[in-house]
Amino acid sequence: QVRLVESGGGLVQPGGSLRLSCAASGNIYRIATMGWHRQAPGKERELVATINSGGSTNYQDSVKGRFTISTDNAKNTVYLQMNSLKPEDTSVYYCYVHWQSGVISHIDWGQGTQVTVSS
Repeated sequence: QVRLVESGGGLVQPGGSLRLSCAASGNIYRIATMGWHRQAPGKERELVATINSGGSTNYQDSVKGRFTISTDNAKNTVYLQMNSLKPEDTSVYYCYVHWQSGVISHIDWGQGTQVTVSS
């Protein structure tokens, strides 16, 4: 069983920063990709950023230059450093891990952490 535990959400003023963390535990054999999605009320879930096992990253256009995704492979942990936050970044942020066991792919999700950007 794989478990993802997120932390770091909260309330921040526009222009502020937050750092989200997501630690994966359990029988994870080989991680292919980790990343973050977000979902605002009344909107569909959208990709924010991903990072693969080789360290290559991908970002949604609206967060490029403001958000940075990184990992600590020894801890199976993914981070999202969010700077210059805007009110439109307000969402529940979900981390995920895409991992493989032999030829079988698995995707597991965290429980979500609320990020609110407001003055």
